[in-house]
Amino acid sequence: MSLSSALNVAQSSLSVTGLQTAVISRNVAGADSDYYNRKSGLVVTTYGGAVKVASIGRTMNTVLFTNKLSATSTTSAQQAIVNGLDQLEATVNDPELDQSVAAKLGSLNNALQQYSITPDDPLLAQNVLSGADALARALNQASDTVSGVREQADADMAAGVDRVNGLLSEFEQVNRAIVKGTQAGSDITDQLDSRDRILSQLSEEIGISVSTRSGNDMVIYTDSGVTLFETTPRSVTMAPSYALSAGTAGNAVFIDGVAVTGTNSVMPLKSGQIYGSSVIRDDVAVTYQNQLDEIARGLVEAFAESDQGTPATLPDQAGLFTWPGGPAVPATGTVSPGLAASIRINPNADPTQGGDLDRLRDGGISDPSNPNYVYNSSGAASYSDRIQGLLTALAADRSFDPAAKADPSTSLAGFASSSVGWLEAQRQSSTTTLGYQKALLDRTSESLSNATGVNIDEEMTLMMELERSYSASSTLITTIDKMLNSLLEAVR
Repeated sequence: MSLSSALNVAQSSLSVTGLQTAVISRNVAGADSDYYNRKSGLVVTTYGGAVKVASIGRTMNTVLFTNKLSATSTTSAQQAIVNGLDQLEATVNDPELDQSVAAKLGSLNNALQQYSITPDDPLLAQNVLSGADALARALNQASDTVSGVREQADADMAAGVDRVNGLLSEFEQVNRAIVKGTQAGSDITDQLDSRDRILSQLSEEIGISVSTRSGNDMVIYTDSGVTLFETTPRSVTMAPSYALSAGTAGNAVFIDGVAVTGTNSVMPLKSGQIYGSSVIRDDVAVTYQNQLDEIARGLVEAFAESDQGTPATLPDQAGLFTWPGGPAVPATGTVSPGLAASIRINPNADPTQGGDLDRLRDGGISDPSNPNYVYNSSGAASYSDRIQGLLTALAADRSFDPAAKADPSTSLAGFASSSVGWLEAQRQSSTTTLGYQKALLDRTSESLSNATGVNIDEEMTLMMELERSYSASSTLITTIDKMLNSLLEAVR
């Protein structure tokens, strides 16, 4: 058999799995020598043109593989955060469509300004009521969206926990086979590739670090130091939270009884899909919900009615905007969880619910039976003081809870705009970080492949060099044969 044929047979008889590679790169035609392929760990011995595969090894770059696991975990976490922010961004929508809470607030303010000019026009009064109703519904829908995003993140965390447990069970079987094979001195390259594959999939769900002990036994830790696998898998648990309304905390993920997510976690995760989803569920979405609740509280506060008696002894009561805690007004400067989901228009101002539109101008929405909350005691049709007072209240600076992470001292419109700015800044920053992490992962994967894998173009080039070397040797032998024949004929 020719050398090139033998090489082809040897190459086709070897398997290529993951990082295990078996491609003969080069040899010297017709020479008796040994050759070791540094990437595949393949030892080839040639005997006068014949080829014998002496052994198959496995090349592994531990540093690059560890970096790839870290990059995979970080990218998965960032992807989960970006996905959640993209869903929350739906509450803002295209600014030109005027569907955001800030846009609805601006529309209500414009309707009030027009109504203040002609306070006896029922159509303008209806515009104010419609604008207020649209704003309340926008807050309700935005709050529902936030709850949906949190519930989806919670479901993703639960699914991630299930995948982690499944991968750990698979890892246990493969790791046991590797330890047993190492002790017996058998070929374990396929099992090693399988173990690396499992680690790569595991790193997508949870940040990990690994340590290899004697006998090729491997231990897995989370990126925060919690033992995830040592001889046997550790129990990873999480009770799903099927409903996550405002003010409701999601359940934590536990590893062997140790909380690794949530505010009470002792050794919190730092990367992986589970971590990224927990950031959305327990931090980003909660903060945005607080902002919506503060906008709703500000509306109840701005449109509240005060005692017009002399002296004024009665407390302020919810006017055009009310809530389940009404007629009381929520505490100033403190988030009222769930207020955005429950805010609504006071029926006393809505004719379709038995109310009276004129109460927008005159007051008395909070308690029609109590004249102390009526501003227009004379019933004058041109009375606009109450409407002007509402416009002043909307434009006035007020205190907001710093926990909402928006401007804590500004007007209601300013706070709503600050909320939109906060969300968009979070989204832009996370998207930029995701792009960087993806590029890092791609470069790390490419470097690992170059260090441990086989470049087909390079191998084909080397094969062509081998063929040319064989052809040159054949031509040289033919030339020498002709020269010898010519010499023999001359001697004769």
